[in-house]
This record gives sequence, C-alpha cells and structure tokens, in this order.
Amino acid sequence: MSQPTPLHIKTISEYHRILGLPKPLHPLVSLVRFEDMPFKPKQAPRAIVHNFYSVALKKSFHAILKYGQQEVDFDEGILLFMAPMQVLSIEGPFETAASHQGWLLLVHPDLLWSTPLAKKIRHYEYFDYKANEALHVSDAEEQILISIMQNIANEYKARIDNFSQDVIIAQLELLFTYADRFYQRQFLTRKVSNHQIVSRLEELLNDYFKSNKLPSEGMPSVTYFADELHLSPNYLSRLLKTLTGQSTKDFIISKVLDLAKEKLSTTNLTMNEIAYGLGFDHPQTFNKLFKSKTGSSPLKFRQSFN
Repeated sequence: MSQPTPLHIKTISEYHRILGLPKPLHPLVSLVRFEDMPFKPKQAPRAIVHNFYSVALKKSFHAILKYGQQEVDFDEGILLFMAPMQVLSIEGPFETAASHQGWLLLVHPDLLWSTPLAKKIRHYEYFDYKANEALHVSDAEEQILISIMQNIANEYKARIDNFSQDVIIAQLELLFTYADRFYQRQFLTRKVSNHQIVSRLEELLNDYFKSNKLPSEGMPSVTYFADELHLSPNYLSRLLKTLTGQSTKDFIISKVLDLAKEKLSTTNLTMNEIAYGLGFDHPQTFNKLFKSKTGSSPLKFRQSFN
C-alpha cells in the first residue's frame, strides 16, 4: 500500500480550522481536547506534517497510528511528542479513531525565540524518537501532566501581559522535565521489550562480524544500528545506558574488543593483522584503544595465555 501524501500544516490557526475547532486564543500555543474535535472520517487527513511542536496525551485510541518508521505502541494513558516536520499517519479504522479522548498541546517555535528553551528543546530526546515507543503513564502521572497543560491554557486565556510568556515557558519546561522522569522510569519498567532490543542489537553485531565487513568498512557506527532497529541514536544510547551502563558506542567497542581478545588468545595472527582485520586503519589506534579499555596492551594480553 502506498503511503498517503502528508497534509502540510504551517500554523496553529490552520490546524484549528482543519479540525473544525474555534480560532485559537493565542497564535503560538493552544491546548485542545480530542473529544471537542468534530471528527469526520471521510474528510480527515490520513497523514500530517506541521511546523510546530505537539504533545498528545491520548486515551482509548484504537486506530493504527504510524509515527516515524513504524506503528506506535499505544495503550491507555500515553503521551506522544512530535517535533516540527515529522510525519504522523493514521491507517484506520477511522471510525474508532473518532472515539479517542485526551489532550493535544500545540507549541509554535516562534513562542520560544529568545528563551533558553529554544535551544534546550532540541535536546529532549523524545522529540526525535523514531521508535514505536510512546510514553506510558500511570493515572497519577497523567494527572500531573494534564494539570501542567491546563496551567498553560489558563495563562494564555487570561489577559496577556509582560509575564505571560515567561509563565508559559516555565510550565513547558516543567512538563518536559516530568516527561524525562517518566521516560527514565519506563526504560526500567518495560524491561522485556527493552531487553529484546539489546538482544537484537547483539544479533546485528554478530551478523556484521560474520559478514566480514570489519576489514573493508570498519567499525560500525551508532547510526547504522539505530537505523536497523528503527530507533533514534539518542534513544538507543539512553536505553542501553539504563540497561547496561554503556552508551551504544561503548557497547559496540566492547564487542569489538571481545573479538580482539578471542583472536589474540586463539590465533597466531600478528598484531597488525588483527588490527586491520577489526577495521582499524592504524595498528597504533587499536593498541591505544585496547590498553585504555582493558588496562593491558594487546601483546601483554596474548602473553598471559602462554
């Protein structure tokens, strides 16, 4: 099935108009309830991309939703973050999509100009996840997030003054900080699916080694494995850091060094042959890395087995 052409929505006012909502009270920030959207399945866009940030807290969502590379793992009480120019598509059934509940917060980047959040927001990893990993929240966590969103709405609904932007920005930072906390908790509580990712990463590494790509293509990059797993590099590294204590780069290096130890202890290959065989352009680089990670030079490591 061909992918639908996304509808490009440039402003929050345009988004409101397309969804049949009243004109937003503030041009750069808006909070709406999904229940208030007059959903019309035949007229609803199948895919959208917009020029602003969105934070969606959805409940009772039963349609097939795709974000980034694959289907989103939706369940009761979840949060999904979208940065500008990311594609979100709904593949139906559209009749059930009309019944979902929750809140949608829209924030235009222009609101953040001249504030520290304009730069900081780019470092919130959940905005660039390509995974099927929405944030699952408990009822208590959900109420915290909704309360912050409503504080933002109360502020822009009140009389706008010199403090309004500062108050809204402060509430946004609080919302993102809580999201960081809940994601960190999720890495720990959703261990089964996360450990499956680690197992799959190990399989991909072993396949890479067996294909003899190391000598010709060198040590694989973090981006290579992130793409294979349909994750963003930041998400993969953060998940591995939580589960293994290592970043993705350190995880890859440790596996390459395990292979080096195997060759040093079971073969008669020279140090240069081993270094080139593992994808290092210079044996000195291999020697330096091996010693920094193991506390021993490759030669001394080999001699310990004689």
